[in-house]
Amino acid sequence: MPAVGGIGPGTGKEYPGNLTLYVLVTCIVAAMGGLIFGYDIGISGGVTTMTPFLQKFFPSVWRKKEADKTKNQYCQYDSQTLTMFTSSLYLAALLASLVASTVTRKLGRKLSMLFGGLLFFSGALINGFAKAVWMLIVGRILLGFGVGFANQSVPLYLSEMAPYRYRGALNIGFQLSITVGILIANVLNYFFNKIEGGWGWRLSLGGAMVPALIITVGSLILPDTPNSMIERGQTEEAKAKLKRIRGVDDVDEEFRDLVAASDASKLVEHPWGNLLQRKYRPHLTMAILIPFFQQLTGINVIMFYAPVLFNTIGFKDDAALMSAVITGAVNVGATLVSIYGVDKWGRRFLFLEGGVQMLICQAVVAACIGARFGTNGDPGDLPKWYAVVVVLFICIYVAGFAWSWGPLGWLVPSEIFPLEIRSAAQSINVSVNMLFTFAVAQVFLTMLCHLKFGLFLFFAFFVLIMSIFVYFFLPETKGIPIEEMNQVWKTHWYWSRFVEDLDYPNGGMEMSKGGQGPKNV
Repeated sequence: MPAVGGIGPGTGKEYPGNLTLYVLVTCIVAAMGGLIFGYDIGISGGVTTMTPFLQKFFPSVWRKKEADKTKNQYCQYDSQTLTMFTSSLYLAALLASLVASTVTRKLGRKLSMLFGGLLFFSGALINGFAKAVWMLIVGRILLGFGVGFANQSVPLYLSEMAPYRYRGALNIGFQLSITVGILIANVLNYFFNKIEGGWGWRLSLGGAMVPALIITVGSLILPDTPNSMIERGQTEEAKAKLKRIRGVDDVDEEFRDLVAASDASKLVEHPWGNLLQRKYRPHLTMAILIPFFQQLTGINVIMFYAPVLFNTIGFKDDAALMSAVITGAVNVGATLVSIYGVDKWGRRFLFLEGGVQMLICQAVVAACIGARFGTNGDPGDLPKWYAVVVVLFICIYVAGFAWSWGPLGWLVPSEIFPLEIRSAAQSINVSVNMLFTFAVAQVFLTMLCHLKFGLFLFFAFFVLIMSIFVYFFLPETKGIPIEEMNQVWKTHWYWSRFVEDLDYPNGGMEMSKGGQGPKNV
């Protein structure tokens, strides 16, 4: 079968199988779980610039924005209540992802997705009919619970369902759905903002019920993964399912490896405690640092607050929402590039290229904003060419993120964990992601007020650090079967000291050292 990309540093195992229509449709439906997360990211930044929404729920912010148009532009949206509206969701998602770990392991990936869809639907309903700030916050918390369950289960589901040659491309379907969700939300905000009577924000917030229904219905019709079925003792059904998924009858070797991995995982009584064992040090490091770095690229600042940000740098409300639509479209397009290239060029190449691209753009945006706004935040009249330059470099920055840290921040953690710690480690991955999403969202507007254009340099510094980390410490995982993944640590120049041959009896063939050390970019 022709692969999208070669098998990379091989484990000596090549499981037979094809990319069947069954798997393709299954993975597309499952990846729709990303819509709820993306729609929310896009919608929350847009409604917070809508005047009727601010007047009803955050009148002090509206008064500050309207009272003095010549006032410091950096500080006009600085309100902890307003940021709590946005960021309460991520705190709830953090808590939900910890519970979702047990549900995902004991009841299967599908049920986690179902819970996620139902909770998100409830939150959207409350937000759409909100009469007071407390209703907004309760709705956001329910949305957060939904996001926590979906983000915990969907990436695992995709990594387990996909043939290993195509795992990267199919898993990035999740990130593609997130970007499509953001774009749809931005477009809807733009048109709903024009509705006479000022109730368009209700449609924006209530519209989240649509992606919630998609993932809810999807979870009811999707098959469970063979890995999950074996984990819950359904061995014969799992073998039949594996044959259907791979489109061939010769699945014995892959099936044996899945059963061996499951048997090993059953010996683990406390997966959370097990994560602290020395042999899981590489996995735990990646589960914490990859989502930590993903949030400190500064991308969610751009995506949450793109309309606010564009408003702040002098665009009017309509123009700000339109600029957010443009960045959303770039995000979708660049994610398609990642789907094409991830199994062809590898994970490390995309991480490093994206890092360089983001670093350059953040420096340019900081210089542009600093030159016009200075430290007092009063730009005077902004020329059109200036606005175009800022939007252009923000778009190039978004593209760099969307084919590197965006999709790979979800793909790489979901594919590197052995089955015995997979649910627990994925929960840590989602929890760290949500914790820092919450922290960045909560303090961003205050940081913008105090750091001013230096905020972009703050994030640029972290992009530099994370690129160095990837260069030296992240091995290439392209083209390696998921149950054989532990061998990449055995041949890595640094992580090999933490693992021993006895740790991973399942997949004993040593791999060539190509692509594992810092010398191979």
